[in-house]
Amino acid sequence: MIIVLQRVSEASVNINNSVHSSIEEGFVALVGFQPGDNDEDLDLMVRKITRIRIFDDESGALNHSISDINGDILLVPNFTLAADTSRGNRPGFSTAMSPDIAKPMFEKFVDAVSSVYPNVASGVFGADMKVSILNDGPITISLASKK
Repeated sequence: MIIVLQRVSEASVNINNSVHSSIEEGFVALVGFQPGDNDEDLDLMVRKITRIRIFDDESGALNHSISDINGDILLVPNFTLAADTSRGNRPGFSTAMSPDIAKPMFEKFVDAVSSVYPNVASGVFGADMKVSILNDGPITISLASKK
């Protein structure tokens, strides 16, 4: 499982020219799945993203988590995170989890994050989404459930 976190001042997902979901201060998590990802990966990443300290404390150090600032989380499915770019110039996606397995995994992930943190919004798996992100910092962190 791969997640790219971007600390944001605001973000939104538009589908069919209308706002599907939006957040204010917090982070966007672009979420990708790979074959073999399972419930252990989900649990690990729920803990990681709800505890990671990427927000400034009073002295400007990155000491606060999402709950410390009462921020928002926007979860966006993104299979391209698992792209294989080892050959040529065109990415391959055989390294991404198949959509029929990844869709319920993403929905389960959204439910799992929502069960431990209240301010969660999400995109829609398989939809043509337009994601607007006002990156704050910029702070962008890459996380993987496997080494």
